[in-house]
Amino acid sequence: MSQDPRHNSRTLTEGFDRAPARAMLKAIGFTDEDLAKPLIGVANTWTETMPCNFHLRRLAAQVKEGIRAAGGTPMEFNTISVSDGVTMGTEGMRASLVSREVIADSIELMCRGHMFDAVVALVGCDKTLPGAAMALLRLDMPSLVLYGGPIAPGCYEGRDVTIQDVFEAVGAVAAGKMSPQALAQLENAACPGAGACGGQYTANTMALAIEFLGMAPVGYATIPAEDPRKEAASVAAGQLILRLLQQGARPQQTVTRASFDNAIAAVAATGGSTNAVLHLMAMASELGMPLALQDFDDVSRRTALIADLKPGGRFAAVDMDRAGGVKLLAQRMLEGKFMDGQARTIEGPTWAEHAATATETARQQVIRPLSNPIRATGGLVILRGNLAPEGSVVKMSGYERTHHRGPARVFDREEDAFAAVRDRLIQAGDVVIIRYEGPRGGPGMREMLGVTAALVGQGLGGSVALLTDGRFSGATRGLMVGHVAPEAAAGGPIAAVRDGDLITIDVEARELSVNLTEAQLAERLKDFRPPRPRFTSGVFAKYAALVSSAAEGAVTRPPQLPPTSP
Repeated sequence: MSQDPRHNSRTLTEGFDRAPARAMLKAIGFTDEDLAKPLIGVANTWTETMPCNFHLRRLAAQVKEGIRAAGGTPMEFNTISVSDGVTMGTEGMRASLVSREVIADSIELMCRGHMFDAVVALVGCDKTLPGAAMALLRLDMPSLVLYGGPIAPGCYEGRDVTIQDVFEAVGAVAAGKMSPQALAQLENAACPGAGACGGQYTANTMALAIEFLGMAPVGYATIPAEDPRKEAASVAAGQLILRLLQQGARPQQTVTRASFDNAIAAVAATGGSTNAVLHLMAMASELGMPLALQDFDDVSRRTALIADLKPGGRFAAVDMDRAGGVKLLAQRMLEGKFMDGQARTIEGPTWAEHAATATETARQQVIRPLSNPIRATGGLVILRGNLAPEGSVVKMSGYERTHHRGPARVFDREEDAFAAVRDRLIQAGDVVIIRYEGPRGGPGMREMLGVTAALVGQGLGGSVALLTDGRFSGATRGLMVGHVAPEAAAGGPIAAVRDGDLITIDVEARELSVNLTEAQLAERLKDFRPPRPRFTSGVFAKYAALVSSAAEGAVTRPPQLPPTSP
């Protein structure tokens, strides 16, 4: 179904009364011919603060080339990006999840304000992906999400390494298992160029999910950041957005509930990041589409874990591209009946049609055959119990324990927990609890990779468990339970736990509990008062006032208004 390709921009640029607007646009080089074409927003998240987004200026130039060749006029604008990897373990990490909302809002404002006819969003680091997707679902205009792609692995002592190895090496140094000099050599080798963190961490997980939702060209995301194929694919994407505009194709026509189930299955099949739970729920909320924690567990139970990717597996993200990429993964998932092959992609064909064109590299070991899965069920598991009545999330990559019972070691800040790990105060069997780091209490729900990686680096990854009302990086591995809800700041049961309480994590039974009766928990919480807010003004205070539970995607919502008369 075609539509006027200038359905929005005519209002901005046509008529004698729009002469002032045209005059200003001509001041920066646009011509009458340019302004007579559809105006295509190019939302860029380029920044110099990280490798994940550093190359997006180059890709934007290629996208704009494709837009011009197809008869459109591109207008590039920028929005923010906060690096999870750089800020990890600091106060700066509080900004990460908050930035998702700012990214979504800023793209929406630019598209509404400048009345673009379509938009392409270039994304890289973790929150830019869901942030852009949330905005495009909200706007429901012809659009694409283009992921900058994974970084190439570094090489250290003859083996491939990623940023995960550096985080874990910090713990190894603290434990005396690695020298500071060796850590410096690893640090210098781990990240050899531009691109997002190189395992099935949050950025690559969400890029895969967004393709399965039908918001990105099939196969674009897995092309590595500095692969020459990326530039040609970006030109093609610029041409694709004009075709979508001519057809009147909008995200809400493609993205269905089946699309969300497919995206969840893709995350489960690849051992993807637990952050996908938050982000997919937030994206569904833009459509008013019900998506609950239990849906993730249900889909994961019927999906085998078949991709042997870091952090739990052996291979980096670029290896999946070499093995056969997203089409091969879809082919395996269809063979296993893990996904709906009739769901449509952004280009129009169904997933079944794309999967039929997959090419598998001989003797590849990244995407396993269904006869030899890493785990019979997927990597996302939802636990509930008297510690998490609203739910919590754990990632099972096939190698973790499924049961742990031990004494609680309670910390009210991530920094205090990290100091205890660094000083070798955590013992085998302990359950490290980090609370008041939830969406409201943090605020911002920091990731705990510094602590979890240090535990693994000290050799405690197989004997210590951790739970938090905060989040985990996609690079986290081990028996680590996050998104515990209700959070401590909201008076959740996690606020009542004391040092020495016995904690049980039972993955098979889907249970997370403390050895206390309901009466004992109620008594401890009877006089509960949340700590003073860490921020009383500015963006963090606004976020804390508006953010929902992690069990609902940690989305911000306007205050409830009183009902109005008809």
